[in-house]
Amino acid sequence: MLNVRQRMGVMDQVQYFSTADQSVSLIEGQYQSFEFKRHYHLDYHIGLILGGQQSFTYQGERFQVGRGDLVIMPPDELHDGCSVNELGYKAQVFAIEPYWFERYVQTSQTPSCLSFKQPVIRDAQVFQFLDNAHQLLRQNSLSQLAQDCLPYDSFEPLIQRYSVLKPLPPSRLGRSTLQTLKAFLLAHLSESIHLVELAALCDLSSTQFQRHFKATTGITPYAWLTRLRLEQAMKLLKSNVPGTEVAQQVGFYDQAHFSKSFKQAFGVSPSEVR
Repeated sequence: MLNVRQRMGVMDQVQYFSTADQSVSLIEGQYQSFEFKRHYHLDYHIGLILGGQQSFTYQGERFQVGRGDLVIMPPDELHDGCSVNELGYKAQVFAIEPYWFERYVQTSQTPSCLSFKQPVIRDAQVFQFLDNAHQLLRQNSLSQLAQDCLPYDSFEPLIQRYSVLKPLPPSRLGRSTLQTLKAFLLAHLSESIHLVELAALCDLSSTQFQRHFKATTGITPYAWLTRLRLEQAMKLLKSNVPGTEVAQQVGFYDQAHFSKSFKQAFGVSPSEVR
């Protein structure tokens, strides 16, 4: 589905696509007035800048990217994003669930993850491989076997040249970890979540938990949970769950509030994601 927004003569266009592999989805966007506030994703976001210039902050450093640049944003990392000028920028993005990359690290005896050496890569050959794959995966005429194999073939050069295998460090929160807390919240998104309940899971007081949580993630527990709910909502909408059901499943009991929050986060309304 296509979303087009026009404000003061400036046009934004965002389009979301599913693929045969539910762990891989696609985004195509022309961004001009829309700005991504500080947020995180549950997935890897691999972005190809096709034109214009984008600016974003990641791990305390400001980056500016343009045509031909490839941007890699790992899961759970806070970042923002906006156009450098009124001309905007055009991007194609792969949203890939972490377990898709975990298939490349099965030989490790300790918990490990695939990590990329840098957030911005300029490699014309790698860019071309991924640009072609993004276009082909949006074509309905592509055979099933081609759809299954294409992501692996296309990402192989990127992984071989720019990735490293690193131990998976747990983000400690008292006696618990951020990963454990995320699993708990995902299992209880439709419920009312209390600060004291989360603090107890980590064997911390409410004040200690809130302080340690913000120091670990960079945002408050409430902001982090809200984003988690919206990220999960996007996944459910892509799997064709009706928007009214999605809102309740992720803990939004006011449909208007859900729609407004979703559009502020992704640039499209829930009804435009299919």
